[in-house]
Amino acid sequence: MPPTDPVEIIDSAKIRETGESIAELQLPSGMIPWFPNGHADPWNHIEAAMALDIAGLHDEAVSAYQWLADIQLENGSWHNYYLENKIEQDKIDTNCVAYIASGVLHHFLISKDTGFLETMWNVVEPAIEYVLGQQTLRGEIIWACHSDGTPWSYALVTGSSSISHSLRSALAIARHLGQDRPHWKEKGKRLVQVLKNNPEAFAPKERWAMDWYYPVLTGVLQGTTGLDRLNAKREEFEIAHKGIRCVSDRPWITTAETCECAMAYLAVGERAHAMELFTGIQNYRDNRGRYLTGVVYPENVSFPENEYSTYSAAAVILTADAIQIETEAANMFADHTFLPTLDE
Repeated sequence: MPPTDPVEIIDSAKIRETGESIAELQLPSGMIPWFPNGHADPWNHIEAAMALDIAGLHDEAVSAYQWLADIQLENGSWHNYYLENKIEQDKIDTNCVAYIASGVLHHFLISKDTGFLETMWNVVEPAIEYVLGQQTLRGEIIWACHSDGTPWSYALVTGSSSISHSLRSALAIARHLGQDRPHWKEKGKRLVQVLKNNPEAFAPKERWAMDWYYPVLTGVLQGTTGLDRLNAKREEFEIAHKGIRCVSDRPWITTAETCECAMAYLAVGERAHAMELFTGIQNYRDNRGRYLTGVVYPENVSFPENEYSTYSAAAVILTADAIQIETEAANMFADHTFLPTLDE
């Protein structure tokens, strides 16, 4: 049975412990790898930085954002994968680039540090301009570019949905700073419209759970429309009392996808189901506050074997905040009236 309200699924001490498990892997540069000796990508790095702030590790979060400021390319972007002392993969993922806006706004909402917001505007603005430069005439945003600037040939529902949320975050930052960027809103409206009305604009990725729930998680689809989308494929992606499959044709439950999907359900008013999903994923927690990347059923074995990833821990912390309202940034993914709208 799902837990009943009110409830604290993981308390502040456990959130702190999980945050510290992320901070333990942070490098002196500020970079947060996926796991020991692993790579980092900007999106999951930012997700981890947001989790650090929720856990009260604010200096570590600032260090994470400073790393991105230090390595930002002249065109406003970042490469896809970084190792401690080199670039592992030099393509540019537009969704990863845009996510800096969500991270910076998140930190400001918790810290109330206007100086940080003003400084990071010089990072956010060129990042958003770069991403919007990859928008097609129809409205979708190309998923990635080669390092020489050549765009890839397709867009993704997940990536473009996430960009729409990041763009709304960027508009919120602009509003706080008294900046006016009407062309951001106009391009964002086109992006939302193509996500709603032109499925043929995106590469088919139906077997991936993120393609299913991301339009709801990011506020592209809200209310009854969003709930209908979740319900349409719930049986395909959810294993009852276990969590959300990463892909529909494999019995592999992943912590991050389950937590993100829980926030999507929360955003459309299905709080009980959100809590049920989030409660189940606590089985993947170890005695150091880390979370397994995923578990395969019915074997009940971890995959990748014994992998505890920082991005999985970060997704848990963000979901705990969304459900339990730990910080003033709790509604970023759970209440889509919280950010400026793109769809009028």
